[in-house]
Amino acid sequence: MAHLSGSDRSQLLLLPEAVDDYVGSDNPVRLIEAFVDSIDLVAAGFSRVTAKETGRPGYDPADLLKLYLYGYLNRVRSSRKLEAETRRNIEVIWLLRHLKPDYRTIASFRRVNCAAFKQIFREFAIVCRRLDLFGREMLAVDGTRIKAVNNRHRNFTRTKLLDLVRRADEKLSDYVKALDDGDADEEKAASNIRSTGRSSDTEKKIAALRTRRQKFSSLLAELDRTGEDQISLTDPDSRAMPNMMKVGVGYNVQRAVDVKHKLIAEEKVSNNVLDIGLLAPTVESAMQLLGVEQIEAVADRGYYKIEDIEACEKAGVTAYVPRPNRGSTIDDGFFSKGKFTYQPDINAYICPNGAVMSPRRSGKKRGLARTYFANRIACQSCAIKNRCTPTAFRQIMRLENAAVLDRMAERLSQRPNIMSQRKESVEHPFGTIKQWMNQGAFLMRGLNHVQGEFSLTAVAYNIRRAIALVSIPDLIGAMKA
Repeated sequence: MAHLSGSDRSQLLLLPEAVDDYVGSDNPVRLIEAFVDSIDLVAAGFSRVTAKETGRPGYDPADLLKLYLYGYLNRVRSSRKLEAETRRNIEVIWLLRHLKPDYRTIASFRRVNCAAFKQIFREFAIVCRRLDLFGREMLAVDGTRIKAVNNRHRNFTRTKLLDLVRRADEKLSDYVKALDDGDADEEKAASNIRSTGRSSDTEKKIAALRTRRQKFSSLLAELDRTGEDQISLTDPDSRAMPNMMKVGVGYNVQRAVDVKHKLIAEEKVSNNVLDIGLLAPTVESAMQLLGVEQIEAVADRGYYKIEDIEACEKAGVTAYVPRPNRGSTIDDGFFSKGKFTYQPDINAYICPNGAVMSPRRSGKKRGLARTYFANRIACQSCAIKNRCTPTAFRQIMRLENAAVLDRMAERLSQRPNIMSQRKESVEHPFGTIKQWMNQGAFLMRGLNHVQGEFSLTAVAYNIRRAIALVSIPDLIGAMKA
């Protein structure tokens, strides 16, 4: 029995097959086509939307945007690989109608229009909102670090530069001492020069060291001028991230995820090393996109900052952020501040041993008034003092707006499972983006370009999630509504 055999490749067809026959009605490329065609690219900020009357014709930005959306949706981000897809991938051939832009044109489009990709993310989020895919009740906020195009050896902190200058000075001193010792014995030095040329080598090393030291000193002067705490040479906007992140030098990517279907409601790239202070801005932007005036937001301990929580309350955000276990007291194994209960009716704290700690003195720092509570007499006879403080008595500091944190702590105690809900919601997008979509590193340099690149990633993720929730014909119908 013979196997199935295909047709002869050289056979001429009287009625050739149409490319459209290879793309079904439920193919994602039809969704990409309908989505891009529904966008006002001029209003979105894309350049060269209207062709010039003179000069060589260029590619329509709509076609290049479709190509990039297809690429990010299918784990193809490189401009060279996208060029290859235009020549061999039947879906891309259908999408671009046989157009074959070269990789330089493709890369230039992403670089020039990086700021407009944020609007593309918002446009698809509006489609999702129209289909009621956002719950618009609770957002889970978190940040992740993604590697930048900057090796860690080309990133310098102030501490690192000072250490490099010190080590260069020590080596220079050693080399100069070696030369001085050699001059003390002229006869031996002359013999060495004739036999090995060691004196000449030493002088070259000294010159190289002085050049390196000058470079490090210049970088230190640049830090003093800008007020920054570190500098990167390849991608100046990137920053060295904490060692536990295993990223090296990168960016801090923030996202607010709607817990209903794990869709990204807001995304923002920052070069802040820590998440502190980023909760309120991220959630407020998501609220504008979702069209709500009040919403709940849950985040991890890294966002715990009283000014940020207070800003959330003023913006209509009910925040849930647990108190972090940090500080010298906790590091030394003593009771944390959370073990002391504040009683607003008597304006005092109750310590773990039941003693009342009253206000003793006040001060001001960072524009915030603060009061210190203590009970010296009770501390002198306390049976568990060795578990509380190594000093004569324990003090508890309370900020003037600490009631914001008290209210949040009360909310957290009433919803003990909310942090588990946060984790299962917010970790899903970046698990998908980093593993399935294979984006563990950025391809572009500079904060603005990186922001545009991640906006493409975020909209591709939302498209993938929306396809899993709604049929492609229904999604296309929502765009035409």
